[in-house]
Amino acid sequence: MPDDCIFCKIIAGQADADIVFRDDQITAFWDHRPAAPVHILVVPNKHIDSVNEADLQDAELLGKLILKARDLAKEQGVDERGYRLVLNVGPDGGQTVFHIHLHLIAGRRLPVFRE
Repeated sequence: MPDDCIFCKIIAGQADADIVFRDDQITAFWDHRPAAPVHILVVPNKHIDSVNEADLQDAELLGKLILKARDLAKEQGVDERGYRLVLNVGPDGGQTVFHIHLHLIAGRRLPVFRE
């Protein structure tokens, strides 16, 4: 665990978060600066900086992140109306915490991405 990784600290129980799911591979918790009424971060317990550092051995774990986000959307009651899954990569892609994580964002009509 990198000393400065807040997500690793949350996973290890060394930092506070409102955790909604935890198992031996994945931890999910409410974003502390939500972009919508539902904004949950789905994080692998294994530290991977970003998609750029993931390898084929991580493929199953990354697939589980997507399926867990789907399950959480259903639990939150937003699966029917729709939700957004976002995976930011690198500084220019909007990544601010360098521990790969999936944003589940929902609960209101979300804007279309436009340049």
